[in-house]
Amino acid sequence: MNGKVILVVEDDHDIRSLLADFLKREGFTVGVAEDGAAADRALASMTPDLVVLDLMLPGEDGLSICRRLRARGATPILMLTAKNDDIDRIVGLELGADDYLGKPFNPRELLARIRAILRRAEAAATRAGERRRRSFGRFVIDLDARRVEQADGTIVPLTSAEFDLLACFVERPRRVLTRDQLLDWTRGRSADPFDRTIDVTVSRLRKKLETADPSAPALVTTVRNGGYLFAGDVKDA
Repeated sequence: MNGKVILVVEDDHDIRSLLADFLKREGFTVGVAEDGAAADRALASMTPDLVVLDLMLPGEDGLSICRRLRARGATPILMLTAKNDDIDRIVGLELGADDYLGKPFNPRELLARIRAILRRAEAAATRAGERRRRSFGRFVIDLDARRVEQADGTIVPLTSAEFDLLACFVERPRRVLTRDQLLDWTRGRSADPFDRTIDVTVSRLRKKLETADPSAPALVTTVRNGGYLFAGDVKDA
């Protein structure tokens, strides 16, 4: 992971300095910002591979910054949230954040989350041979280029978390997959009983992929007391 660029957006000087020093010791190039305006200045001069974003910031809050970052591209975002801020955490995931970590946290856990996100983003680039392309309905997914497009070539904008979950479904069509399985395969960690990450990401995928009513999904269906099933007819493209 050495050489990867991390932008830390955190208003607490002590936490910001601790994270910057810790990540630098782990081989990352680190930029820091104390608020949204400073983050914009940093982004004008650097292209981070991942953004660590605190939600409780002065002025523009982290949710607004998350929304703006996601609108401009698919740079992975790891949110830092207060332990009990479930609503903000869920909203952040709906806006496109890739993962979250509650405060206070162990820097080693933060590092593990960062590395897992970056590994997922790099997996396609390190795979040799032909690109793996699959079609389902009016969509084509390129698993190596990490891209989904419609039959007319229009790109479907997906976050890293959304793409990872869709890839998991496409590689295992017409099978009931539990939330724990999906969380483990896409996040690299076990689910806790209150983790809604998969449900939130499925909801976002439905809004982008369902051709009819996302509230009555035909592509990603819910299996009562089971999990989710990808009902699309998947073929090599």
